Amino acid sequence: MRKLPVYLLLDSSGSMHGEPIEAVRNGLQTLVAALRQDPHALESAYLSVITFSDAAQQVVPLTELGQFQIPSITASGTTSMGAALSLLVECISREVAVTSAEVKGDWKPIVFLMTDGEATDDMTNSIAELKKAKVGTFIACAAGPNANTTHLSQITDSVVKLDTADSNTIKAFFKWVSASIATTSQKVDLQKKETTGLSDLPPPPPEVNVVL
Repeated sequence: MRKLPVYLLLDSSGSMHGEPIEAVRNGLQTLVAALRQDPHALESAYLSVITFSDAAQQVVPLTELGQFQIPSITASGTTSMGAALSLLVECISREVAVTSAEVKGDWKPIVFLMTDGEATDDMTNSIAELKKAKVGTFIACAAGPNANTTHLSQITDSVVKLDTADSNTIKAFFKWVSASIATTSQKVDLQKKETTGLSDLPPPPPEVNVVL
């Protein structure tokens, strides 16, 4: 069975402390519960969570929906976004099966990155590595007024912005992510087609503004 890998890269730096990180944890629970109701997502979607603060770590390896456990995420430290992108590339090369002459590999991964600040490490090399990795759709979300959309637009041409990083807005973002994963899993299951950007996904709710 061809997997649809989904990587969630979540900022867990100190500025996310309190309501924002609580909203992220709740958002993850909502997302997993919604996707478990969806037969196409259950069939093909696999989720992984990478958090980044002083360092980046894969807190949940790529796991099928039925087995997925919500990780405990706490907020502290800086925003090592470059390290998170490098770790993403490493995880994709390790966890995603590549198509060869003999076998159809997994679908290209969908990636959602969410941050409320800007990178505190250098992203140049990791962005170059990411461009070489075979990724389907990469959505970067700038949560709140301090997130740097210019930096995010260097990573991907699909950037969205939340005006605030409060629980209602973050909840709306995760609902949209969940709908986007459901739509993508339906496309790969029924039409054998991959998504390549925002235009292939459901329209975002009013709280999620498209920047690029």
